[in-house]
Amino acid sequence: MRPGDHHNQQSRDAGVTEMIEYVMISSIMMVLLVILLLLVNANFMEGPVNTLTYSAFTDIGNGVSTRIVDVYAIAPTTGNISSRYNLPDDIVGRGYFVEIGNFPGDTSTQVVTISRDNIVTNIAIAGISSTAQGRATGNTTGAGINRISYDSGGI
Repeated sequence: MRPGDHHNQQSRDAGVTEMIEYVMISSIMMVLLVILLLLVNANFMEGPVNTLTYSAFTDIGNGVSTRIVDVYAIAPTTGNISSRYNLPDDIVGRGYFVEIGNFPGDTSTQVVTISRDNIVTNIAIAGISSTAQGRATGNTTGAGINRISYDSGGI
C-alpha cells in the first residue's frame, strides 16, 4: 500500500465527520429555534395583549358605569327613560361580555363586569348602589347598539 492511499482514506473520513457534525449542530439549532418561537409568542405577544385588553375593559366599564349613573340621575319619578350607546365591537380582534349586577359576595355593591377568557375587570357603579331604587342588572356584548333603560314601575 502506498502512503498516498492511506492519506486519501483519512480525507474521506474527515469529510463524513464534518458532515455529521454539521447535521447535528443544525438539528440542535433548529430545536432551540422552535422552542424560542414558542416562548416568544407566550411572553412577548400574549402579555402585552392581555395588558391592553385589561386597560380597554377598564375604559369600557367606566363608560358603561357613567352612562348608567347618567340615566339614573335624570330618571323620572314616574315613567321610563332609555338611552342607546355603542361599545367597541371587539378588543384586540376578539369579542367580550359585559354584565351589570352585584359584586360577587357583596350584594350592596353594584358593578359592571367585563370579561373574556381569564381576563375580568370589575368597575363599581358609583352613586346608585346606596339607594333602594338603584339596582342595575343586565348583560350585553360589544356587538351592535346597546341600550340602558329605566322604568319607575320596574323592568
